[in-house]
Amino acid sequence: MHTSLPRLGFAGIGLMGLPMCQRLLAAGYPLVVWNRHPQACAPLVELGATQVMERAQLGAQVDIVLLCLADTQAVEEVMFAEQGMAYGLNAEQVVVDFSSIEPAATQDMAQRLSAHSGAQWLDIPVSGGVGGAEQGTLVMMAGGDAQALARVQPVLEHLGQRVTHMGAVGAGQVAKVCNQMLVACNAMVIAEVVALAEQAGVDAALLAPALAGGFADSTPLQILAPQMARREFEPVKWHVRTLLKDLDMAVKLSQSQTSATPMSGLAAQLMRAHAAQGHAAADPATLIQLYTEDA
Repeated sequence: MHTSLPRLGFAGIGLMGLPMCQRLLAAGYPLVVWNRHPQACAPLVELGATQVMERAQLGAQVDIVLLCLADTQAVEEVMFAEQGMAYGLNAEQVVVDFSSIEPAATQDMAQRLSAHSGAQWLDIPVSGGVGGAEQGTLVMMAGGDAQALARVQPVLEHLGQRVTHMGAVGAGQVAKVCNQMLVACNAMVIAEVVALAEQAGVDAALLAPALAGGFADSTPLQILAPQMARREFEPVKWHVRTLLKDLDMAVKLSQSQTSATPMSGLAAQLMRAHAAQGHAAADPATLIQLYTEDA
């Protein structure tokens, strides 16, 4: 029944990758999966996915390669290290990178992939968190060839509510950096707001519903403010280290473009201090502990 669907390969079965793969399997796509820690693939194998133990095996069996990895170094290693995935690809294939990584490195890797195999690279970082991945409501910012994007569009429709073609390779990552600057700075000031409200004797749990629909409202406010007010840090929905990585990318990009980002730079330093206190793998709701005595 699904023989006409392209074969998909997915590398990176983490907080986001797992629900994304579950949606692709539910849509009937043949799926091959690989993860650095093989046990993470077990729930997908139970649902019908094929697991491979070597990265190069993944690319050799599929039409479209999907990546959702931690950072620039992880993408570089999976694709181009010894026996990396890039060396099993051909000109008929497309690599879709959902990871949030450095724009310049994305452009470099896309050029290397094209020169080696002719395969095309699309950078399509996503926003919407684990909930968006589970519900298929992610928003996606795409960089790369328009025809290649059109080819993978049917796959993306099972994962997100909207895909915006931002321009050439790397443009999607620039858009994601901008997205993360807004998210991370927002998270930091939400922590300040909750702490200030509490210290002024106001029930901080009322802030999110009170401000809903107003000019200060945002998705981070509605998610983080109640968690911060309740000191609800589990389950971890996203990681402090991820926001820190993205803020560092923002500062690096701003330096290369001679564009000032003072608020993101300050947010990065505060986030780094929090991570250094043992919170790197914690939920950003723990940022409230920067401003309170219950750390």
